[in-house]
Amino acid sequence: QVQLVESGGGLVQAGGSLRLSCAASGSTFSFNAMGWYRQAPGKQRELVASITNSGRTKYADSVKGRFTISRDNAKNTVYLQMNSLNPEDTAVYYCNAGRALYSGGYSYTPYDYWGQGTQVTVSS
Repeated sequence: QVQLVESGGGLVQAGGSLRLSCAASGSTFSFNAMGWYRQAPGKQRELVASITNSGRTKYADSVKGRFTISRDNAKNTVYLQMNSLNPEDTAVYYCNAGRALYSGGYSYTPYDYWGQGTQVTVSS
């Protein structure tokens, strides 16, 4: 089993920044990548960013240049630095553990390991 614990959400004004953290424990050998998803009210959950064990990253077009995903392997922790936030970024953000499939680049497949979610609210 894998446990994911998130922290760092909150309320911020447009243009501001937040940093989310996700600490993994348990069977961390069972996945080779992690991702951040978000779900806004009335919308489907979407993949925002992912990172492989080797540090390769991918981003949704909507957050490229504003968000940065990183990881500290020694702490089994993944971070999401969010800058230049706007009201459209308002959502519950979820950490996920999954698999990266390599073919040229890589594709991210989520496993059914999710954090509890952390609310990010951006006011205009």
